[in-house]
Amino acid sequence: MTSVNESALRTGVIGLGQIGGGVAMCLARHNRPLAVFDIRADAADRLEGVPAVSSTPAEVAAQSDVLMIAVLNGEQAEAILTGPEGVLAGAHPGLTLVMLSTITIDELKKLNVIASEKNVPLLDCGVTAGQLSAEGKMISMIGGDDAEVERVMPVLKEFNAEVYHMGPAGAGMVTKVVRNMIHFTTWRIGFEGAKLAAAAGVDIEKFSELVHQASMQDGASVSTWMTPEKLFKSNKHFTTMDQMCQGTYVYHKKDMDAAKELADQLNVETPTADSARTYGPEIYGLDGK
Repeated sequence: MTSVNESALRTGVIGLGQIGGGVAMCLARHNRPLAVFDIRADAADRLEGVPAVSSTPAEVAAQSDVLMIAVLNGEQAEAILTGPEGVLAGAHPGLTLVMLSTITIDELKKLNVIASEKNVPLLDCGVTAGQLSAEGKMISMIGGDDAEVERVMPVLKEFNAEVYHMGPAGAGMVTKVVRNMIHFTTWRIGFEGAKLAAAAGVDIEKFSELVHQASMQDGASVSTWMTPEKLFKSNKHFTTMDQMCQGTYVYHKKDMDAAKELADQLNVETPTADSARTYGPEIYGLDGK
């Protein structure tokens, strides 16, 4: 790894959509030397402070020390890296690639092999809150070698509110994929709840507002039972962990059974809720007991 003063790191962005365009504007505001590429020749025209699109990905790579890739999928990422005009054709000692695109773990492994053959580090960096990219308020989850991550961190902080180093290569992308699984599953259960409430004659606008306000009041979060030990330490109502788990499951079972009974009566399918009811004991460590 070539040592470069963090304030002198040159940056590049390939893919100027919502995320990449916002990243590029943030880097421009921080006065980073910046080169960009997009298949649309005019993609940078409305991005404040961002230079004109370079002619090839190789040209961007040649002008960058830290190069962010923000394309749609793994297929596009591979196409950007390879070929006579691809990123790796313009690679040089000291270049580090940062994959912002959400791709599969197998695709990431393949791209890591391709990049390593050219001795180019590839860090996987999932992002969330992409709609806030231009404001520098995204949250990133990065995986990779400690020294490489530390080296590019000053650049990452210029377009993120928070950056979490999740572990070695692959950990960032795993975090993003699993986090998105949770995200979209919560949308599904919200849909099922609204569907059941509507079938029972409930005003959905009021129902939606109530659910939102109630979650704000009671601090309900999908992360609540991810770390039950931490939850127990903050809970003043139970004297033992087992008591907390057993006590919570009583309400889980009672309320989920009532919801199932209502869904059956109204002929509303709630497969996500059915799964939560069936596998409820596992949440509280009660499966097999």
